[in-house]
Amino acid sequence: MDENFDGFDNKLPELKLDSKQAQGFLSFFKTLSDDPRAVRFFDRRDYYTAHGENATFIAKTYYHTTTALRQLGSGSNALSSVSVSRNMFESIARDLLLERTDHTLEVYEGSGSNWRLVKSGTPGNIGSFEDVLFANSEMQDSPVVVALSLNFRETGCTVGLGFVGLTNRLLGMAEFLDDSHFTNVESALVALGCRECLVPIERGKSVEYKMLCDVLTKCGVMLTERKKSEFKTRDLVQDLGRLVKGSIEAVQDLVSGFEFAPGALGSLLSYAELLADESNYGNYTLRRYNLDSYMRLDSAAMRALNILESKTDANKNFSLFGLMNRTCTAGMGKRLLHMWLKQPLLDVKEINLRLDVVQAFVEDTVLRQDLRQHLKRISDIERLVHNLQKRRAGLQHVVKLYQSSIRLPYIKSALDRYDGEFSSMMKSRYLKDLELWTGVDRLNKFIELVETAVDLDHLENGEYMISSSYDTALTELKEKQELLESEIHNLHRQTADDLDLQIDKTLKLDKGTQFGHVFRITKKEEPKIRKKLNTQFIVLETRKDGVKFTNTKLKKLGDKYQQILEEYKSCQKQLVIKVVEIAATFSEVFESLAELISELDVLLSFADLASSCPTPYTRPEITSSDEGDIILEGSRHPCVEAQDWVNFIPNDCKLIREKSWFQIITGPNMGGKSTFIRQVGVNILMAQVGCFVPCDKASISVRDCIFARVGAGDCQLRGVSTFMQEMLETASILKGATEKSLIIIDELGRGTSTYDGFGLAWAICEHIVDVIKAPTLFATHFHELTALAHENGSNDTHKQIVGVANYHVSAHIDASTRKLTMLYKVEPGACDQSFGIHVAEFANFPESVVALAREKAAELEDFSPSAISLIDSSTEEVGSKRKREFESDDMSKGAAKARQILEAFVALPLETMDKTQAMQEVRKLKDNLEKDAQNCLWLQKFL
Repeated sequence: MDENFDGFDNKLPELKLDSKQAQGFLSFFKTLSDDPRAVRFFDRRDYYTAHGENATFIAKTYYHTTTALRQLGSGSNALSSVSVSRNMFESIARDLLLERTDHTLEVYEGSGSNWRLVKSGTPGNIGSFEDVLFANSEMQDSPVVVALSLNFRETGCTVGLGFVGLTNRLLGMAEFLDDSHFTNVESALVALGCRECLVPIERGKSVEYKMLCDVLTKCGVMLTERKKSEFKTRDLVQDLGRLVKGSIEAVQDLVSGFEFAPGALGSLLSYAELLADESNYGNYTLRRYNLDSYMRLDSAAMRALNILESKTDANKNFSLFGLMNRTCTAGMGKRLLHMWLKQPLLDVKEINLRLDVVQAFVEDTVLRQDLRQHLKRISDIERLVHNLQKRRAGLQHVVKLYQSSIRLPYIKSALDRYDGEFSSMMKSRYLKDLELWTGVDRLNKFIELVETAVDLDHLENGEYMISSSYDTALTELKEKQELLESEIHNLHRQTADDLDLQIDKTLKLDKGTQFGHVFRITKKEEPKIRKKLNTQFIVLETRKDGVKFTNTKLKKLGDKYQQILEEYKSCQKQLVIKVVEIAATFSEVFESLAELISELDVLLSFADLASSCPTPYTRPEITSSDEGDIILEGSRHPCVEAQDWVNFIPNDCKLIREKSWFQIITGPNMGGKSTFIRQVGVNILMAQVGCFVPCDKASISVRDCIFARVGAGDCQLRGVSTFMQEMLETASILKGATEKSLIIIDELGRGTSTYDGFGLAWAICEHIVDVIKAPTLFATHFHELTALAHENGSNDTHKQIVGVANYHVSAHIDASTRKLTMLYKVEPGACDQSFGIHVAEFANFPESVVALAREKAAELEDFSPSAISLIDSSTEEVGSKRKREFESDDMSKGAAKARQILEAFVALPLETMDKTQAMQEVRKLKDNLEKDAQNCLWLQKFL
């Protein structure tokens, strides 16, 4: 658990309930429904409490001890309880709603046996807890709730998807065909940043439903079941018409284009109760979500490429997001970068536009520094506008928007001064809109409003007040207040003269909440004027710091002053509401500005990264997915090279169509295979996000999807074996990948026996090469797989494998010392030996273990099971040592031919043939095999 919760304060808030209150609470608690996901807190003003199983969960998870538990009531009715301070509650709420995806949060208010639910939140719907969650931290991501309507047909499953982003007020729909592994659903969940998913309740859980649950678990998404009747489309257009900006006709057109998605969206409107809150009306945006607009990434690829931050990261540079996040606006840029990394682009033109902006910033250091300076002063406009629309904003939110607004002319003039290669693009992409939104009837009007309405002089003291000159009633009250202040000061002066005391030195005028305006003298001075004090004044209090006293005149003036002050505050309050309402009418302007500013911020962040690295990044050349190759010269892994202790050795990767489109990479463990294949995926993803890449030179053919099968570290935690996890991930690759994808596979087949593993690895390679035809990096410890490349030269037109090439990570073994040195260079050709035992030496294994390993390895090297099984048992004893009789090339060619014959035999329709026909066909197959065997020793033995 997070270190924030370690070493909790031993002085837990005391659970103060008398027996009557305790009895009342216990009777109420029994009426609550049993929901294993709900964590319920009860607000007791100064602290919170949790009870029953929730109390045990909190004590174990956050306090790491059950000694925090107290018993409420006695005997069999006793209820485990835990008290939680307000600070601790905020930490727990952040963990439950932002980090975990297995609980909902509820807060109750009341006393005795009368309690009511006042707040509830889920990982996808954090709206009611936003003030708690983001009081002292930026909002890094906009959570989304998705609803799915699944319709199974013979052709496959049609998925209707609806989604709602409650924090950025976005509604969307999508519809697509999917396979049995829900590959497309997984990509959509990842791209949208989904935290919670609604599905109709299914009584008898089908295989498909269980498969969907697995996908949700993999993506860290909470599953929420809802009644089927909620997935309805009746009145949907009318409901959306109220929520969405723009005309109802546009809504109708969009909804009519879908069959199942509207039902899913309908369930979300009812679940999130959007229509119950009038502040939502006219503030939502509705859009069609197209799965093919962005590169698809599944949860395995997100993990393998370390795209987003993880709690286990040793430092921020461990993840791509952590490394690339150099944004300087408060929160907005961060959230946009988060979204871009989950939605890399496919449009070559749009990628190049982003790259143009980054290049302009990289080349013009002054522009880059100027923009950074001004962007630092921009607040989180999106969140401020959200609070304005939700009627949760105060004057300080309006002032923050004002302070951001007055920075915009500086940003505009910095961009205006740029006269480099991309100046016309900069003008059309940013300056034109900036000029439009900051015009006289838009942002300048807002600036004018704030400067007129708000007392800006008081801001330095942290006071947010309406200027007294803004409203005539407020001006009158201010004048009355000043007049009374003047009368009180005159009375102070007159009293000092009467008592023969120095004003402000010995006779002070105090103003407090208890007595209002009072006179005060020190205890030392009191004896001098005791007589007058007792006859002319009323003594209120005698303390160490002096004597407080008043008279009827001061009391009268003080009471009047207090009354005027209350009226002034009430008038201020009304005017604040009015000013906030007027500010909310500028929402659309601010939303558009926030979009533009956060995009500038992220692209500036890319430029900062590209130019601040010890070895600068380069601009990639982008081609469409059906042309060009993937060539990365001197490529590096951005996150690995950013670690202090690493001296990174760059490598070339040349995935060339029909030559090296499929690369088999062999070599010792720890030799850099995994880093190399991952860095290729990371470089391509960075390029398609619009960032420069850590290469000397890069040319990239756009990929529609990155599939990665790298390691299976966390699967045991979910009760799935390593091998099963491998197979599930590989199955989704084989089903979802196209020739426009990129496939990265590392050490496939480790979770099972060597022969099974090798067989599966070979079959998967052949399928990718023959059927999918996607560029692939396949790192393996099965050296025998390198024989695939030799089939390039095969003359068999029926089955020819095209574009397979062998590469290896090099290592050097000193002949005299037998010491292994990793060179971390990727070179053409297969690895000529296994380094397993050398790596064990490298890891300081005991000498006796290494010696025994060498001995056993030598025995196995001499032992060829395939050869032995083909020899007559009378002539050779099975299991005897024997040198291999065949080259691996000969074996793989022979095995492929034999497999062809066997496949052809299996395909024969024997049930419809008579015996003679069947025998003729089998003879033909045997003759063909004998012809092939003339040039293949392995086949001769086989026959």
